[in-house]
Amino acid sequence: MRPYLFTLAAALLLSACNTTKSTTDTANTKALDQLQQAMTGTFTSAAQAAEDDAFYDITLHMYPIWKDRGHWLYVEQAVSAMPAKPYRQRIYQLEQVDKKTFKSIVYTVDNEDDLVGDWQVPESFNALSKDDLRLREGCAVILTQQADGSYTGSTEGDSCKSTLRGAAYATSEVTVMPGKIVSWDRGFDASGAQVWGAEKGGYIFLKE
Repeated sequence: MRPYLFTLAAALLLSACNTTKSTTDTANTKALDQLQQAMTGTFTSAAQAAEDDAFYDITLHMYPIWKDRGHWLYVEQAVSAMPAKPYRQRIYQLEQVDKKTFKSIVYTVDNEDDLVGDWQVPESFNALSKDDLRLREGCAVILTQQADGSYTGSTEGDSCKSTLRGAAYATSEVTVMPGKIVSWDRGFDASGAQVWGAEKGGYIFLKE
């Protein structure tokens, strides 16, 4: 092959590869945008609590932070009667595994008391970096998009270690759909007996 023909062929191949990569990246970003949008907002289990006293009235806030760094959410969960005293604060990082599979990676954050209520001012998180986060190893939730557009998934086995109330590990089962999130978090001891969490099923959070 003549040198100029070889150069032209290489340039065309490189252009095609770059176009494919750009198209794939755009599709991945769109898919992650859709999942993040479904998870974003203020949700409450008030309706469920009113019907079944086995469940508490819980408020769940999930809002995007660090929009220039990917797909991140600040998560704050509290008994609705005590919004200033959340019992759980997390930061989730959303990643795409394949076309229909996503991962919600879970972090705790240093000085979380200083962040209470900051779901209302997500720009306040700009002062933090990833170095301020602590990965909860084994606690990522793997979500699969279903034919109806919802996402369902869970943690894997007993990989999410926990010492809360005598637990050895924790599990999370999650369903995400527009306007609704169902979350079932439970702790189990070393023998597999449940020691905390709802017993009848997941909490049903409806978007306000």
